[in-house]
Amino acid sequence: MAAREYRLLHAFSTFAFGGPEVRFTVIANALAGRYRHDIVSMDSRFDCAELLAPRVSFEKLTPDVRKGGGLSLGNLRRFRQLLKERKPDLLVTYNWGAMEWALANRLGPRLPHLHFEDGFGPEEANGRQIPRRVHFRRHVLPRATVVVPSTGLERIATETWRLPARNVLRIVNGVDINRFATANPVAIPGLPDGVPVIGSVGALRGEKNFARLIEAFADIEGKPDVHLVLVGEGGERAALENLASVRGVAERVIFTGRMNAPEGALRRFDVFALSSDTEQMPISLLEAMAAGLPAVSTDVGDVKAMLAERNRRFVVAREDRGALTAALSMLLERGDLRHALGAANRARVDAEFSESAMTNRYDTLFRELIGV
Repeated sequence: MAAREYRLLHAFSTFAFGGPEVRFTVIANALAGRYRHDIVSMDSRFDCAELLAPRVSFEKLTPDVRKGGGLSLGNLRRFRQLLKERKPDLLVTYNWGAMEWALANRLGPRLPHLHFEDGFGPEEANGRQIPRRVHFRRHVLPRATVVVPSTGLERIATETWRLPARNVLRIVNGVDINRFATANPVAIPGLPDGVPVIGSVGALRGEKNFARLIEAFADIEGKPDVHLVLVGEGGERAALENLASVRGVAERVIFTGRMNAPEGALRRFDVFALSSDTEQMPISLLEAMAAGLPAVSTDVGDVKAMLAERNRRFVVAREDRGALTAALSMLLERGDLRHALGAANRARVDAEFSESAMTNRYDTLFRELIGV
């Protein structure tokens, strides 16, 4: 007799492409046959579902959702009813956008509950915490198991939100090292062969602050052939394209759009750059490290601790654009240093951030919370 597939209901504000959504697909693919998944997308977007393997059992759910304007009693009623109808073995909620699901469960049926917190949008960048959200989390999540990827979020969860430390788990993100280490480079339209490449991967959103990276890139002197490649899509694209034009580097800044498999593009990069205002444990950085790249980054979240020790001096103060430009320039000048740092970063991912270790940890956690 086939083993039972335990039912998990996942509540996302969106199932468009993003770090938490992609990580879920990795976990679901690795644990296929053990769990079936009800996926709720509050905005009815399911773009990321295309990353789920055919062997994964899942269903897309689109309950009627009242959006905006604060807490909705109608949403709470509908969510409670859906939880009672679906009878999941575990409720899994993701970030602030799914917090009404956490409250609905707290009011009943009080299912085992796992909540993920992965970081903040631009409204809570720079260390700001919105008091209303702090109090809501404090009163709604004390009985949930809360998973965070970074030491900074672990501290916020226990000290600012005052959640019980025993219920807060830090589980680091992981990547498939072999996938990124052995990928073949792909052709990137508009990128000439043989030129130095600075690259980044991420959604073109405000908190990623790719404008900072374009400004720093434009300030690089003596490298007229270096190109900047931005892999990702989002609402900031038009403004970023305009900025590149204003700074006179539009012909050397390439926007690829979204790529489901960025490993081939990473293999075309010489330096990976991260210019965000806020991060916690960015998967894009782990992927770049697995691809054997050196990295330049703003000092956000756990970025410095993630990198190999030798690479940490290229993590610069967030607002110091000159330091960002200088770090990029140095790595462009020093091929020997790029290769040494890239090798050290790959070894660190191999030792500390493997995908298999992450998925095994989640399998154990799911079963503990379900009670099997």
